[in-house]
Amino acid sequence: MSEISTSPTTSRVVTETVNGSHKFTIQGYSLAKGMGVGKHIASENFIVGGYQWAIYFYPDGKNPEDNSAYVSVFIALASEGTDVRALFELTLVDQSDNGKHKVHSHFDRSLESGPYTLKYRGSMWGYKRFFRRNLLETSNYLKDDCLKINCTVGVVVSSVDCPRLHPVRVPESDMGMHFGSLLENMEGSDIIFNVAGEKFSAHKLVLAARSSVFRSEFLESSDEGKEEIVVSDMEPVVFKAMLHFVYRDTLMDDGDEPLMPSSSSCQPPVSEWLISKLLAAADKYGLVRLRQLCESLLCEKIDVTLVGEFLALADCYHATELKAISLRYAAENLAAVMRSDGFEYLKEHCPSLQSELLKTVAGCEDDCSSAGGKSRSVWAQLSDGGDTNERRVRSRT
Repeated sequence: MSEISTSPTTSRVVTETVNGSHKFTIQGYSLAKGMGVGKHIASENFIVGGYQWAIYFYPDGKNPEDNSAYVSVFIALASEGTDVRALFELTLVDQSDNGKHKVHSHFDRSLESGPYTLKYRGSMWGYKRFFRRNLLETSNYLKDDCLKINCTVGVVVSSVDCPRLHPVRVPESDMGMHFGSLLENMEGSDIIFNVAGEKFSAHKLVLAARSSVFRSEFLESSDEGKEEIVVSDMEPVVFKAMLHFVYRDTLMDDGDEPLMPSSSSCQPPVSEWLISKLLAAADKYGLVRLRQLCESLLCEKIDVTLVGEFLALADCYHATELKAISLRYAAENLAAVMRSDGFEYLKEHCPSLQSELLKTVAGCEDDCSSAGGKSRSVWAQLSDGGDTNERRVRSRT
């Protein structure tokens, strides 16, 4: 009886770090002083290695024994996680352009005990005595009452590398390009849209595949001989951008340049006007992904002056995520929002949204209470005049 032999197999475990950085600017340092030992200002959360992180700056220090003689800086795990192993680097930026930054780093050096382990959400790494305060205030690190702190996080991950004998590179999908050429060349078109006198040729099957509204009109309707549809409630440039999305699954800006989905790091400029008009078009024609892309782009533009307008848009066109985020932003910046023209518009045209805003404010207050006072009270904004900056700096105790 002969033996059957097989070739040996191999595998390799690769342990490396997934790195990401965040730049945190603290404007108005002198106003942050005196908030109290153990109380901090937090950066916005940023994601590295699948976890959320935040930078905590303590202007009066974290350690009561230091009597506010030092400022403290920490990196905190801001999402759920157990035994997250990571490397860290904190850099206080020298603003004199001399390059003499103050750097505390795990990277590029041998670690006796390995990477730092964060046990749970809220675990931190950093320095209680990051810099003596009286020296900081006379240094080149403080300029125009502004501090700049750069942070790098390297999350340790392990993966099994199994070599393939015949790797095949699969190109990116070009389906959108092919369908887009149908639209551009009008090959096989069987429907015409008349938008304010400008005509657009399209294909019923493509539209029906992408839109539940078009599917009902073209495939389920008995009026099959219809060859031209008049669109009276939309501008030609908006309808053109909508057709571009239907065929190519991407957006275009006002200048007909393609606009990639919001996950792309390189986006050409696009106006709030076009996005809001496309949001209305997505709602009218049941284009769910288009609505979500518009919501994502509008969320990136939210500020005190626009949040009222965005709330009205979200409420009108069933943009639930944009509405929830806008309500939360308005609640957390209540005093400044109440002084904006957008709030006056809400009072006049969307009074029902005011009650929803009040409920969100109450929810923010509940969050403050359940977190042991870790967020600044929303109602406290009204007593001190609020923060007029469009992008606030939240202080947490």
